Amino acid sequence: MTKVAPSILSADFCKMAEAVDNLKKWNADIVHCDVMDGVYVPNITFGMPMVKALRKYTDMPLDAHLMITLPEKYVGQFCKAGADIVTFHPEASKDVRGALDEIKAHGKKCGLAVNADQSLDIAIPYMDEIDLLVIMTVQAGFGGQSFKEECLDKVRAADKIRRERGLKFEIEVDGGVCPANIQVVKDAGTDIAVAGSAVFCAENPNLAVKLMQI
Repeated sequence: MTKVAPSILSADFCKMAEAVDNLKKWNADIVHCDVMDGVYVPNITFGMPMVKALRKYTDMPLDAHLMITLPEKYVGQFCKAGADIVTFHPEASKDVRGALDEIKAHGKKCGLAVNADQSLDIAIPYMDEIDLLVIMTVQAGFGGQSFKEECLDKVRAADKIRRERGLKFEIEVDGGVCPANIQVVKDAGTDIAVAGSAVFCAENPNLAVKLMQI
């Protein structure tokens, strides 16, 4: 079954505790936290204090997706704040392996994210070290963008590599995923679907989550 990780970025920032409580009621699997610094991407969201605050209100896994420059400077702090999974973009780092090792040293799951305009090649050297590979199906930086189906070619290629090499990392697709396209997303080899507005803006969020857990 595809796990669903609603992005808290699409929730009402004045009601974040209520939002994570609702995600549990809606039977979502993971809370996806989009961290943006205004440098790597042209938008600013939130940082460690928000993750720490969310940790107090939920026992659901927190997946911190760091869209920031020099993530190696901050991954440890996100782990300490309560993130269960920490992913970052390798091209934004000067020490990819060091950042991955630090996340593991905190006993957390580590991952890499491949932006819509990046080749899968950027993540291949680290595939035997990661727990999660995030394939962006929109350009990182803003919520509510249209799904880029051509990016699923990277999902298919990554799935082929992990099967051929016997690797265990999960594949997460992030960007524009909704009930209307979840089947093609799953068929490509996806294990986890990130969905923001498709859940939080749905008329029936519980049903939206259920329709994507296929």
